[in-house]
Amino acid sequence: MKVAVFGAKKYDVNSFHKATIPDGKVMEFQYFDPLLDEKTVALAAGFEAVCIFVNDICDAEVVKKLNELGVKYIVLRCAGFNNVDLQAASRYGIKVARVPAYSPEAVAEFTVGMIMTVVRKYHKAYNRVREGNFLLDGLLGFNINGKTIGIIGTGKIGLLTGKILAKGFGAKVIAHDPYPSNLAEEYGITYVKNLEDLLSVSDIISLHCPLIDSTKYIINDATLAQTKKGVVLINTSRGALIDTYALIRALKTGHVSAVGLDVYERESGYFFADSSEKVIADDSFARLLSFYNVFMTGHQAFLTAEALHNIADTTIQNLIDLEATGTCACIVEQ
Repeated sequence: MKVAVFGAKKYDVNSFHKATIPDGKVMEFQYFDPLLDEKTVALAAGFEAVCIFVNDICDAEVVKKLNELGVKYIVLRCAGFNNVDLQAASRYGIKVARVPAYSPEAVAEFTVGMIMTVVRKYHKAYNRVREGNFLLDGLLGFNINGKTIGIIGTGKIGLLTGKILAKGFGAKVIAHDPYPSNLAEEYGITYVKNLEDLLSVSDIISLHCPLIDSTKYIINDATLAQTKKGVVLINTSRGALIDTYALIRALKTGHVSAVGLDVYERESGYFFADSSEKVIADDSFARLLSFYNVFMTGHQAFLTAEALHNIADTTIQNLIDLEATGTCACIVEQ
């Protein structure tokens, strides 16, 4: 099978090279720097499968062209699949698969690190000391122990994040999810009746839900108004869970005291590339970066050796199973 890997970075190439392909199976990967979209889809000619990531565009028009090029499979090397038009894929008989759980520990641990960074201001202290400034003014933080932390979404990542904070830090961890997990109590997490109950009492709110119609802009003007003044907001899930304009308004009034973001709703034009010599044309993105109390990283929460190993192995297994049986354990269906 020939597989076109779009948006491929050095770490992607290395992880696929190290992955084990079972004896008797031949799989040829070709790596392309650009993301998949309507302009680059022609690169998929001659391939049976395309492998994409979170910011590739696989809308109805792209899916149609993939079908015309003879592509049979779309495999995502990530858990999210909101960038794929599943109806179009079903219409053309293209199978879609993902990696539902590559390393929940990687993202959970990163989330906790991001909380500690914005609360204890590690990033500011680092820059000061590098410049020979050892003053502590402006670096005041607060203890995680005893604070109320709200987890929105209790899939594997949300549960592990809550467990670390409850069991490791002694925080009071509460959660909201339409589908409660039976592991929550064991992990020290308590569910609240509704989202408003979580928003109104949480000192820190961390987002861990998928991006679907019901969760898009789950953090907006109305929900931010229900939070405590001085709330800390963390998002390592999907950028469009937060209405950026609403967040900026809350930052300007001081209602939100600190923000940690590993994702941004319009990140595809900037993330996973060197934009240091570009002017940031997205005014809301530039405005977010200008706030002293916003800490942003470039969608790196997943980036551990273990996660990349799991992504490559699961992706390869998905392709093997799809070719052999027409389905796989990680198939995504409309």
